Amino acid sequence: MLFPELFEPNVPAGIELAGNIISAGEEAALIGAIDDAGLAPFRFQQWQGKRLTRSFGWHYDFADSRLARAEPIPDWLLPLRERAAALAGLAPGDLVQALAIRYDPGAGIGWHRDRPVFEHVVGISLGAPARLRLRRRRPDGKFDRAEIPLEPRSGYHLSGEARHGWEHSIAPMDAPRWSVTFRSLAN
Repeated sequence: MLFPELFEPNVPAGIELAGNIISAGEEAALIGAIDDAGLAPFRFQQWQGKRLTRSFGWHYDFADSRLARAEPIPDWLLPLRERAAALAGLAPGDLVQALAIRYDPGAGIGWHRDRPVFEHVVGISLGAPARLRLRRRRPDGKFDRAEIPLEPRSGYHLSGEARHGWEHSIAPMDAPRWSVTFRSLAN
């Protein structure tokens, strides 16, 4: 279900939200599967992040700016991919990359745009609630800003202006959070 009341006038077009994508029991099973998936610290060139990740389908290597095949999306993620695709209005097979992430206390993700090799970005939030922060630099050098709450078991879809014109981030948190992000490839 969409939450239009969450949108302030400066929130970009191209963001869709849905609550209760999965049940509490499914969330617990996904958290366990993510923790068992062989997560490793996120690496960006020579920097190592606090969040733990595992890519499936495709992996983007930040050391050499290259996209490479990864282990196929596992069966335990396929039902979630179907729900993510429905939120985005895509066929499940269009979502060819999955990124499983665990954010331990103190971990977040800095300001960024997903790499241009990807098009649609669909995230499912698990564990602690978070806030998706958005910003876009204006011609005067200041930023337009917005925040969107990400409740446990909710999903979001970034496309169009929200995907390409704005950066997003999640501030470091005090409680554990997990997420699965699905992406389609750009044409």
